[in-house]
Amino acid sequence: MKKAYARAGVDVDLANKLKHRIQSLVRQTHGPQVLGKIGGFGGLFQIDFSAMRDPVLVASMDGVGTKLKIAFALDRHDTVGADLVNHCVNDIAVLGARPLFFLDYIGCEKLEPGVFNQLIRGLSRSCRAAGCALIGGETAQMPGMYHKGEYDLAGCVVGVVDRAKIIDGSTIKPGDAILGLPSNGLHTNGYSLARKILFGKVRFNVWSRLPGSTRTVGEELLRGHKNYEPLLASVPRGVLKGVAHITGGGLIDNVPRVLPKDCDAVIETKSWRVPHIFEILRQKGDIDFGEMYHVFNMGIGMVAIVAERNTKRAMSIMRAKQIGRIEPGRGRTRLIF
Repeated sequence: MKKAYARAGVDVDLANKLKHRIQSLVRQTHGPQVLGKIGGFGGLFQIDFSAMRDPVLVASMDGVGTKLKIAFALDRHDTVGADLVNHCVNDIAVLGARPLFFLDYIGCEKLEPGVFNQLIRGLSRSCRAAGCALIGGETAQMPGMYHKGEYDLAGCVVGVVDRAKIIDGSTIKPGDAILGLPSNGLHTNGYSLARKILFGKVRFNVWSRLPGSTRTVGEELLRGHKNYEPLLASVPRGVLKGVAHITGGGLIDNVPRVLPKDCDAVIETKSWRVPHIFEILRQKGDIDFGEMYHVFNMGIGMVAIVAERNTKRAMSIMRAKQIGRIEPGRGRTRLIF
């Protein structure tokens, strides 16, 4: 006979079994710095800061947002786990930090073994690629809080940077070059509007063929969020003056986060090729150009600001394109259409 808690919708025994099964996936992300066993009340991470003069810990957390709705519709869940790790790692990489460890949170209506396994596989794969240990997490079964078959996903990354190497935008000045590192699609932002246009207004479904593409709508919307940290880390110290991860708020809101108050980022929107998906969304949704650059990344996943003399070298290392320049101003983004 089922236990009372399981009859209420929370199967503790199943959760324990699943956590035991995924231990090998979690251990694959561990190095000698991870202490203790998996499943403790807290993750233990020992780090040697002796190679750093003045180490500073950098932390960030985020979620995947309504991109999860695409994963539910396609019943594919490994990519959103990878998206979560990469998004968080990018958020600390803009400061020059390298990731140390990651924690995840999964809240669900009912624990589905296949879904849970896919999520952990995606988290594990991206943590390994980022050199980041998955040292803990929380899985919460909450009947009545979520629609059937749905879950929420969030995570937290902690990294480290030597204080003298923090990239904070303080040396940015007029004449500096703005470089753009390409995205491959929406990454993890703007999905509420994209879904409303494609599934509400146009009446596509995830299996519909995307106009002008060999991909389905679902395949396009589930494209992975890139991890830019290895590219940023390969740039010599002192070259990067400021870096912005282009997430919610697009180029309009994110670039000013690293600008001095007396500088504007002037961006030439015709200096790069905008991925096809954004043009479809603009046309089908009848969206103003300005709002498109406020909601979506428009094909630029990361912005880096460098001195003019370092432009060619930085572009070559990061496979980036110059998309603008710094001019005197008031700390805002100015788009040139």
